[in-house]
Amino acid sequence: MPREFKLPDVGEGVAEGEIVSWLVAEGDTVSEDQPVAEVETDKAVVEVPSPVNGTVRTLHFDAGDVVPVGDVIVTFDVDGDAPDEATEDEADEPEAATESASKSATEKASTRTFAPPSVRRLARELDVDLDSVEGTGPSGRVTEGDVRAAAESDTTEPQEEPPEEVQSAVEPVGEQAADHTESGEPSGTPAGGREPAGREKTLAAPATRGLAEELGVDIDDVPATEERDGEAFVTAEDVQAYAEGGTAAQGDTEAAAPDREFAEGGETTQPYRGVRRSIGEQMAESKYTAPHVTHHDTAVIDDLVATREKLKARAAEQDVKLTYLPFVMKAVVAGLKEYPILNSELREAEEEIALKQDYNVGVAVATDHGLMVPVVKHVDQKSILEIAAEVNELAAKARDRSISREEMQGGTFTITNFGAVGGEYATPIINYPETAILGLGGIDERPVAEDGEVRAAKTLPLSLSIDHRVIDGAEAARFTNYVMERLTDPELLLLE
Repeated sequence: MPREFKLPDVGEGVAEGEIVSWLVAEGDTVSEDQPVAEVETDKAVVEVPSPVNGTVRTLHFDAGDVVPVGDVIVTFDVDGDAPDEATEDEADEPEAATESASKSATEKASTRTFAPPSVRRLARELDVDLDSVEGTGPSGRVTEGDVRAAAESDTTEPQEEPPEEVQSAVEPVGEQAADHTESGEPSGTPAGGREPAGREKTLAAPATRGLAEELGVDIDDVPATEERDGEAFVTAEDVQAYAEGGTAAQGDTEAAAPDREFAEGGETTQPYRGVRRSIGEQMAESKYTAPHVTHHDTAVIDDLVATREKLKARAAEQDVKLTYLPFVMKAVVAGLKEYPILNSELREAEEEIALKQDYNVGVAVATDHGLMVPVVKHVDQKSILEIAAEVNELAAKARDRSISREEMQGGTFTITNFGAVGGEYATPIINYPETAILGLGGIDERPVAEDGEVRAAKTLPLSLSIDHRVIDGAEAARFTNYVMERLTDPELLLLE
């Protein structure tokens, strides 16, 4: 009898998942616990393992389909069970064929390329074969940078035999000219009357070549504005200008025809599901449930800058990148111990406020799929170097979507560093059901008045959002002052 395999709940409370890619094909032999599919949930991309030893009979969904938990995604023929449709000839197949199929499936599983969905989409857009790209991310995962580098290499490296997408660049000019003549246009001349370049070889990105085909332009005739490795390099703007008969690609200043028609821009869409939808729902619940109040202040951190600079080399000797964040996390935990109401959760149904005894700090990480919040557990029990190493590891996992659901749960307080992107102050949204979140602005030199004089000092802007149902403004101010004191004088952290 065949064995049906339903999509399991790959994370606590997950209702559905998107089939990112199949790691097996129909007819492949699989072993128990061998990954058969990559599935994206609202938190991460996970591999779904086979529950049996057997052969893949049917894959019920295509890559990209969103499947409810509990729906059948694969049907297996379990070892020892003959397929219902099996013929006598199939039953008499030599055992060597089965061994060959098993070996093929095993090789496929051991050589598959690991990459998050955003990277796979980018590879398809740039026409890059992922299997040929060497990943530089954690555990050998392919990153967007790897794909872009591969795409750039394809367009700039000399090749003895050009791939299909550049074959048109090396066709004899006479043959291409004949094609234009048959279409009723003068040989090699665009509609706007510009003289063709008439090269024998042209470098261009695959997307640019696609645009040239859509516009009916011979890319070898387009005047190039760039040069790479001694060859003409044509951009999409060059193609567009040539197709319209303009002169921008040649640097001329003649205006385009005033009566030409402009193409409508239209729009593109992207799915609102998975991580993005989860973030949206979480933000809406927090904003419309907890009344937010934000307290702003600025810490003078000249001594912290000097301390971190002094310890950075020591950390590097242990292969740890030391940022300011671990110092802030230790200062925050010191403040939470002093003002425990900020390390709390309001349980309205039970009519109680839970003061947490654990100090688990979430760190907001910007990814291609939106903001994710890995959690560093028991910050109060770890050294600054231990915290730094864990933050770096969790951030890397969040960005390549290999982070587990458990690594993003259990937080009691959250820190978001929007200053890394730019800006001084903001109004962070609380990571509900927590009751507070601290936002960090950009560290920079700013004027500071001390003893009647103004000097330039390194400062760190702070934005603390609180749930005003639980925390009063005065407590928020006292907590912030306590944290600032330890950031201004980092030696106080040695007492924590």
